[in-house]
Amino acid sequence: MFSGGVVRVTGSGLGCPTWPACDATSLTTTPELGIHGLIEFSNRALTGLLILAVGWAIVAARLQKPRNRNLTRLAWSQFWLVVANAVAGGISVLTALNPYVVAFHFLMAIALLTTTALTWHRAREVPRIPAAQPRISVVLSWSLVVCTLALIVVGTLVSGSGPHSGDSAAVPRMAFVWADVTIVHGVLGSATIVLAIALWLTLRGTAQTQLARRRVLFFVVIAVAQALVGLVQSLTGIPGSLVAIHLLGSALVWIGALRVLLDVNPGLFPNLHGSRAAAAVNPVDA
Repeated sequence: MFSGGVVRVTGSGLGCPTWPACDATSLTTTPELGIHGLIEFSNRALTGLLILAVGWAIVAARLQKPRNRNLTRLAWSQFWLVVANAVAGGISVLTALNPYVVAFHFLMAIALLTTTALTWHRAREVPRIPAAQPRISVVLSWSLVVCTLALIVVGTLVSGSGPHSGDSAAVPRMAFVWADVTIVHGVLGSATIVLAIALWLTLRGTAQTQLARRRVLFFVVIAVAQALVGLVQSLTGIPGSLVAIHLLGSALVWIGALRVLLDVNPGLFPNLHGSRAAAAVNPVDA
């Protein structure tokens, strides 16, 4: 996601003018395409590394004893999302960086990040009986995820309306007033932080919520840092380096929101064998 941001802010989105080959004569970049071709092709090459990593995850999931079908399905979902997002990236090139297609390309990356975070959580979770959480905490955790998702979606409108089109050529922009969507984006960011603080306050006082409180506190730190980066870039003429960092920050914020949801609601995505293991540990409580 960060390298995709680098492609955008360096104007290298059409550094490889076609897809799936880099140009009409070569699958890879050529000296004639210059630095922009190298940057764009390097971002494409990362897809191969992603597929290797996802393939490793699929094999590891299949080798689990006892077999966990949910973990295997999550690992396979990463593979198909990598492929789908590569195609979306290709379409963005073929449509000369249509801003709506570029936004969809980014949201597909968020979808991949979602399944990756769920796989990570599922692979590391310890079977246990979920502790009952206050209803207000459950509602706030879901509200936090929804608000964070809305924040990211509106962020794509800010980028699609802003100056970094992805290429030095004239690329159409979204028909939004940049200042207006930026204000909406800022309001949603503030609401996200307020929701997180409110959630942290509702989780105080019980030993069973210590992990969830740490997750929420980490989320608040990342969200505040992300907000500061966004504020600075708006006040300093939207420098490309800060835009790329802001894109990376959006990935971290989304991971944080998902992990908050999973730890506030530990029974939300129960492990296939987790309930049985928990029952075996304490059948009376189960």
